[in-house]
Amino acid sequence: MISHEQQEVLIASLISYFNKIEPLDKKKEELVFDLFKPRFYRKKQYVLQQGDICNQFNFVVSGCLRMYKSDENADLHILQFATENWWMIDLGSFQHQSISELNIEAIEDSMLLQINYANLEKLYQAAPKFNLIFRLLIENSFVSLQKRLLQNISSSAESRYLGFINAYPHLVNRLPQVQIAAFLGISAEFLSRIRNKLSKSKS
Repeated sequence: MISHEQQEVLIASLISYFNKIEPLDKKKEELVFDLFKPRFYRKKQYVLQQGDICNQFNFVVSGCLRMYKSDENADLHILQFATENWWMIDLGSFQHQSISELNIEAIEDSMLLQINYANLEKLYQAAPKFNLIFRLLIENSFVSLQKRLLQNISSSAESRYLGFINAYPHLVNRLPQVQIAAFLGISAEFLSRIRNKLSKSKS
């Protein structure tokens, strides 16, 4: 059970995040405190499972999440990682309150702040400024997704890995190699060969 004092500390991290985008007054900070709820997930615990409706917009206070889909061969295709101060959501399922085809899983013990669909609507109505904030979040996410899709169809596996290193330097040594490979759309063995090649070229 999270105490009121602990919740205040957690919410402070989110308010700090929002203030970097659009400064909030006291009333809007209180709305954030009232409408966002903390929840702790153990490593390997699902935040969302395929077949359920995505009911939460998730802000990562600590830990790491992955969003992925399992195909008919049980191969994993990772769409996104999220660590501290990042967001994760199946936007289509959330917006339309429809069944999700994706899974969101904690790959480390993770503390999240979550807002559900109804409370997000309340937030928009009570403080229209949050319409702008969340629009910017979604737009930035869309731009990142476009860049990744373009890279996947126009770049070699080695270039994709170098792009991953440049974009997510803090994840390179934090994630298992098999997770990075699934994100890049290659096998763990092929990624190992790429890493060995790059290591030798630096020697």
